[in-house]
Amino acid sequence: MGATGLAVPDAEAQVLRRPLPDKLVVLTFDDAVVSHATYVAPLLRKYGFGATFFVCEFREPAFVDKTKYMSWAQIRQLHRRGFEIGNHTLTHKHVNRMSREQLTAELDSVETRCQAYHIPRPVTFAYPGYDTAPTATTLLPARGYQLARAGGSRAYDPTTDHPLLIPSFSTSGTNKQQVLDALQQAREGRIVVLTVHGVPDLAHDWVTTPPALFEEYLRYLHEQHYKVIALRDIARYVNVAEAQRTIQPRYENLK
Repeated sequence: MGATGLAVPDAEAQVLRRPLPDKLVVLTFDDAVVSHATYVAPLLRKYGFGATFFVCEFREPAFVDKTKYMSWAQIRQLHRRGFEIGNHTLTHKHVNRMSREQLTAELDSVETRCQAYHIPRPVTFAYPGYDTAPTATTLLPARGYQLARAGGSRAYDPTTDHPLLIPSFSTSGTNKQQVLDALQQAREGRIVVLTVHGVPDLAHDWVTTPPALFEEYLRYLHEQHYKVIALRDIARYVNVAEAQRTIQPRYENLK
């Protein structure tokens, strides 16, 4: 039976390991912003929420500026606290601007740093700038990636959306109502994935989420009894290999 109480069609049953509960939300955080370690992670622990942190090393402003970005030691601490570390390319270069060889090098650089800091090899990926490309959807599974997140401002339907092209909603300081409305879509077999940047984001202030607003979202999720997980945890509900095999990639409406 599906989340609505109706029988799950055979095709859906092959993709879904079990029916999706309503109010299932994935939290993802991009760009290795220092506030992820100093502010976000303690709050997530307070509420008992899971999350994925997609890390990279920006060139501008430079990653060496630790007033703006986490150190790899701080990223390792996120892993030790139980959070997922995902791959966001090394230099935040958009995948539609890279060859297969260039993308391989970008992925490998993050994987190598994870290995050096005793962080598990990433199995999830986030598209810089939300730009997708067939280069990525063919290379990622060959390197063991199960799930990848883009944009698109819509809910994720595991029975129709390819697991390497998962849509998400972005948060900022100006779209509170859009985020709250988006959370209402986590029902009837759909999962809401949120993309958050810095809280605040001192490196790229146009994508900042104010700390007070962020905590308001967490209180809302807690008080309304949402289940908040990391991106990797989707595999508890979705047969990722079957979904990769049977669902046709669609690259439109993911920005």
